[in-house]
Amino acid sequence: MVHRTQFVKAKAAELGFDFCGISRAEFLEDEAPRLEKWLHRGMHGQMGYMANHFDQRLDPRLLVAGAKSVVSLLFNYYPAQELPAGEEKYHLSKYAYGTDYHFVVKDKLKTFLTAIREEIGEVNGRAFVDSAPVMDKVWAKRGGLGWVGKHTNLINKQSGSFFFIAELILDLALEPDGPVKDYCGTCTRCLDACPTGAITEPYVVDGSRCISYFTIELKEAIPQEVRGKFGNWMFGCDICQDVCPWNRFAKPHREPQFTPHPQLAEMSQSDWQDITEEVFQTLFRKSAVKRTKLAGLKRNIAFLKGEREAPAGTGDRKKE
Repeated sequence: MVHRTQFVKAKAAELGFDFCGISRAEFLEDEAPRLEKWLHRGMHGQMGYMANHFDQRLDPRLLVAGAKSVVSLLFNYYPAQELPAGEEKYHLSKYAYGTDYHFVVKDKLKTFLTAIREEIGEVNGRAFVDSAPVMDKVWAKRGGLGWVGKHTNLINKQSGSFFFIAELILDLALEPDGPVKDYCGTCTRCLDACPTGAITEPYVVDGSRCISYFTIELKEAIPQEVRGKFGNWMFGCDICQDVCPWNRFAKPHREPQFTPHPQLAEMSQSDWQDITEEVFQTLFRKSAVKRTKLAGLKRNIAFLKGEREAPAGTGDRKKE
């Protein structure tokens, strides 16, 4: 088991994953009542998929028959240089600067799973990256990759929180890692900075009040009650992470595919307001921004500009 575990961790590093932690595949007993309460309070808003597959979210053995281990992985996306900010610029969440992480990380996970089978033999397993009912932050916490902060993002003591989280769920017994302690202390910067009050209390986020929800998940007109609170965020929001003291340790990623299109840095507010389908496709050909489609992005921009926009069809999330 030790040799297998060493191989898995070495291969993860070789593939460019920044951290790898392992936990036993078992029922998440402590999380069940928390998830049920969060859903009951309607904090998932229109994200109906969050209520689907409740049992599978809590037990990886229902996703992979005979599962014994969850291999949690962190993949850094913190940019070497952020896109220009300020009152005259619309803002894009850092995770969406380059190629959609689903493509980049999923390819690495497929390579990873193949390498494990070549080294060890027949292994039943599946790869996940924010695309199925897996409580990725919980598993990453259990695997010792960090703690879940008051803004509910995973924080790594060495490198902050700008990571994508991915998993391999395997029917392979590996040496588990233990969790680390919570280092948020008395800090409340994320709660104090959230302009829409989405962090309702430490460690609880009302997803239906988050700027990321309004600009990405919401499929209708953005409520007038939050006008003036977006701070020029047209897709996603990084405020709670940007103010977190632990992100002073964030290091630039090493993934060329996460480099933004050079034209992005040159876009002015008027360029965004006049954006065409052709420009949208050029800037975001393989980007996560395509989730909103052009109509959704234009709705967000119109909202920021203060115009009265009609509800825009922004597409449906891919079914799980």
